[in-house]
Amino acid sequence: MQREIRTKIQAEAAGRQLDLWLAARFTYHSLELWREQIAAGKILCNGAIVEPDLILSKGDEVAYLPPMREEPEVDTNIAIIYEDEDLLAVNKPANLPCHPGGCFFNHTLWALLRETHPDARLINRLDRETSGVVLLAKSKAVAGQLGRQFEQREVNKEYLVLVEGEFPPEVVANGFLDSDPESEVKKKRRFRREGEGEACEMMFTCFDVRDGLSLLKVQLGTGRMHQIRATLCSLGYPVVGDKIYGVDDTIFLRFIGNDMTAEDHQRLRLPTQALHAWRLGICHPTTEEKVVFEAPAPDWRLG
Repeated sequence: MQREIRTKIQAEAAGRQLDLWLAARFTYHSLELWREQIAAGKILCNGAIVEPDLILSKGDEVAYLPPMREEPEVDTNIAIIYEDEDLLAVNKPANLPCHPGGCFFNHTLWALLRETHPDARLINRLDRETSGVVLLAKSKAVAGQLGRQFEQREVNKEYLVLVEGEFPPEVVANGFLDSDPESEVKKKRRFRREGEGEACEMMFTCFDVRDGLSLLKVQLGTGRMHQIRATLCSLGYPVVGDKIYGVDDTIFLRFIGNDMTAEDHQRLRLPTQALHAWRLGICHPTTEEKVVFEAPAPDWRLG
C-alpha cells in the first residue's frame, strides 16, 4: 500500500508557489529535493500531477507520495475472533503495531486488515508488543457508538500478564501515573498511590505462582498509557519480557540502539512483553446485547 500524506491548503498559504510552500512548510527536504519530488510525480494537487510553479488556492489538497521503504519484520498471524455486519474483533499477535507510525506503515494491523476490510476502523489500540483483542467498527456510525462506550467506561477490559516474583492473591491499585524522573527512558512512567498525575484504577488477581513467576488477571477501571506495566513495575513485579518496565529499563536503550546483548535476552526471558488483552466486553451497538470477545491466552514458553 502506498503511503500518502495529505494537506489542505488554508487561507494563509493561498497565492504561494507550490515548491516554495513545500520547502517552507516541510523542512525535512530542501527546495531542490522538493522540486525533484514534483518532477517525479510524487506531489499531487487535487489528485493531479503538477508543476513546481503552481500557485496554490485555498481548499486545494496537496498530497505527497513518499518513497516506499523497507519495514521491520512483524508477526502477521492475525486471527478473527468475531465478525458481523457491524463489528470485527481480532486477536492481534505480539510484535505487530496497530496503526502506522515511525518506520511502520504496511506492517501494521490497520494496513493488513485493509486488504480484506477496507472500511474497518480501529476502536481500541494495543502497544506493538501487546497481544490480544482489538475491536474494529465497519462504519463511522458504529465507530462513534463504540467510542462513546470507551469514553464513558462502559466496557469491561481484562488482561493477562506474567510478572517476576511471587504476587499476592489480590491487589487493588488505585492511584496516579506520571513520568519517572529516575529513568533514562523519557517515556517511562511510574505509579504512585498518592500524588499528582493521571488517575488510574485496576485490580490484579493472581492465578498461579510457579518458579518465581506469577500469572495475573488484570481488570481495568481506566485506560491510561502503560498503566498495567508501569504499575506492576512500581509495585516491584516487573513484566516478563518488557524492555521498559521489566528487570532493567536500560535494556530499552540498547534495544533502540540495536545493541542488545545475549545477557539482555536471557534476563528478559521472552522476545516480547508478556501482556495480553484477554477479554473485552461491550454493548453491541445494534442488538444492544452484552458481548464478550475473548482471545486465547498465549503460550509464553520460557527458555
